[in-house]
Amino acid sequence: MKHHLLLPILLLLATAACRQDEPTPPSSSTTVAPGANGPVKGFFLLNEGNMGANKASIDYFDYASGTYTRDIYPGRNPGVVKELGDVGNDIQIHGNKLYAVINCSHFVEIMDLHTARHVARVSIPNCRYIAFKGDRAYVSSYAGPVQLDPNARLGYVARLDTARLDAGVLDTCVVGYQPEEMAITGNKLYVANSGGYRAPNYDQTISVIDLETFKVVKTITAGINLHRLELDNHGYLYASSRGNYRDVHSKTYVIDTRSDLVTAVLDLPNSDMTLRGDSLYIYSAEWSQLANRHAISYAILDTRSRQVVSRSFITDGTDKLIQTPSCLAVHPVTGEILVADARDYITPGALYCFSPGGKLNWKVPVSTESSAVTTGDIPSRIVFTRVALEPLDTFQ
Repeated sequence: MKHHLLLPILLLLATAACRQDEPTPPSSSTTVAPGANGPVKGFFLLNEGNMGANKASIDYFDYASGTYTRDIYPGRNPGVVKELGDVGNDIQIHGNKLYAVINCSHFVEIMDLHTARHVARVSIPNCRYIAFKGDRAYVSSYAGPVQLDPNARLGYVARLDTARLDAGVLDTCVVGYQPEEMAITGNKLYVANSGGYRAPNYDQTISVIDLETFKVVKTITAGINLHRLELDNHGYLYASSRGNYRDVHSKTYVIDTRSDLVTAVLDLPNSDMTLRGDSLYIYSAEWSQLANRHAISYAILDTRSRQVVSRSFITDGTDKLIQTPSCLAVHPVTGEILVADARDYITPGALYCFSPGGKLNWKVPVSTESSAVTTGDIPSRIVFTRVALEPLDTFQ
């Protein structure tokens, strides 16, 4: 339930329920790219899985071998009941551990980074995203049940001790309605509040938490139905507003983190973004309830001038093959661009890797054959790792 369809996705519950008894295809690997050495050893791709179907999964790509492996968790954790759970929302690395936020199963799954084996689980209701500073982890939570409710309660940010995960949640800080992604700079944590469950009365605030006192010290008013946050290298925070899916369109807000004031509103639709250097890569898959379709766009924003320098970072026409972009990442060293495709949100997804110039390097699946390795259902989040995942047979 990470993606931009907070309202439409709940309408898909009936469809997802019809698929609950379908088994997830077993873990399988295929070589999709030439092997390459470098400081970045691979990446993990978290797949949401259809809501209600208990099919969240993690895929892994190994740069040295060029091998893509689907659904690595079950084989490495055969004793974990129900595997990874229901709806993978966020995945991040901190220290020697891999953290996956599993939204509708209400927990954060913590794994060993080298092996992807289970270490701990921390229960947090309707958890959404995770961020870190020092030995503390911060998890945004809707706090209430997974349902549309005009009277839904305020959300909160939970604080964990990464050195004592068995301690569970240390404390919480109440923020706005249905909080989403977070960003940390200095001693301040920013959290985007969406109010998605309270539609059409969306929230339009960003809560600023002082990490010393763990209290909200300021509330910034921006656009409605906020979602993504990204910090640039010049002290500015970019926030995506999803609009109301009707007559208020998605935009990008710019906040000066020194004054905590909105300094610009960019007419730039934004479903997800990622920064490399001074280039902010953005895609939008804005849903319209009026047109009953997505409006797809891609862009690169220069964060120094705040000018759009490209209206498509895919330059070879491959964008026409991407039905519904659902995930974006840029390799921190090579500048390769990764775009995932959720397709119809029901069938397995696809993944495309482009050169920095926007030409297709490789893709998953490598063919259209039904036996080809695909991503899991609804690929949603990529995190790069500088620690190679150990082969499964080394610890079986």
